[in-house]
Amino acid sequence: MPKKIKIIVITLLLVVSFALSFGAGCALGDRTPLSLGEGLDTVAQAWNIIVNDYVDKDRLDTDTLSQAAIKGMLEALDDPYSAYLDAETYQLILSDLAGKFEGIGAYVAVQDEQIIIIAPIADSPAAKAGIKAGDIILEIDDRSASEMSLVEVLLYIRGPKGTSVRLLILHQGETKPEEIEIVRAEIEVPSVHFEMKGDIAYINITDFSERTNEELSPVLQSITQEAATGIILDLRSNPGGLLQTVVDVASRFLTEGVVVDVVDNQGRHTTSTVKPKETTTDLPLVVLVDSYSASGSEVLAGALQDYARATIAGTRTYGKGSVNILHQLKDGSGLYITTARWLTPDGRPIEGEGIDPDYELELEGEDAIQWAIDYLKGNE
Repeated sequence: MPKKIKIIVITLLLVVSFALSFGAGCALGDRTPLSLGEGLDTVAQAWNIIVNDYVDKDRLDTDTLSQAAIKGMLEALDDPYSAYLDAETYQLILSDLAGKFEGIGAYVAVQDEQIIIIAPIADSPAAKAGIKAGDIILEIDDRSASEMSLVEVLLYIRGPKGTSVRLLILHQGETKPEEIEIVRAEIEVPSVHFEMKGDIAYINITDFSERTNEELSPVLQSITQEAATGIILDLRSNPGGLLQTVVDVASRFLTEGVVVDVVDNQGRHTTSTVKPKETTTDLPLVVLVDSYSASGSEVLAGALQDYARATIAGTRTYGKGSVNILHQLKDGSGLYITTARWLTPDGRPIEGEGIDPDYELELEGEDAIQWAIDYLKGNE
């Protein structure tokens, strides 16, 4: 399968969800730890020594020390999906999950230690400026992107509508970089795209935001009116989003049963089940996935596969099968931490495994869509 991106896809707000870097297990936490772990007394001792004894006392900034301590603890977890978010980034994440933001409009990731564009959002400033999938971001306003984390890239590129940002871009297959100046805008990001291809309905879900389930209702109504005979659900390059939204979307295609089984650090199982919906469909279904289909898109594909509700086609998915909780800390910053793992309805783990398609395809783009059309027509 294609080489995996080193960290889960993040949407730059450019972005739709820090799902972004974290994906569909995202939920908001409102509780504090139930108990203090062993070793905290040692941390407190070190804190007191630094605050009381450090020679340049005037240089001490307790906020900076606190942030460094939290970052150090999270780094020690060696978990790419747990992270510390400063107050500004925390607020960006919340707005991303709502499905609109101010920025340039593109999806980014880290691949081979480079910041790459997964895809520009349709009709966004990025797309209109010539940003393409596979582009490498070399510089942002004359700052080298190679020295930045994904979060830093997010903060530098994003900004108020009407302001501009200069990107030095290396297009895929080219050797000479191009500088592109992009004016930021407010971007509402529809997560559901629909069109009829003959008598086959094509639905592309780019991520699972707060609006996705609502956007899907009129699409399914249109499919009935258009007398579609089958559906292609395209989850390629879908990085995830909100788990509850994934369950709602799955409930459009399933009549009953478990959608996902969540196993916490005590080994306890909590299942999310199908919720009755007014608008559903039982039409034949092909789901397209690729190595960038991650998190919530894997939960949905896995559930539809386990119930034999859909044929899964493409390449093995990313393998991000964890639940992450976003906690706000007292100073307005946030803690994003992995709290559980997902299993498909049949008990298959997603983390590190991904979802294997029923049909492995080397086809990409429109060619894969045409394969799905032919498959559905051959199985009517």
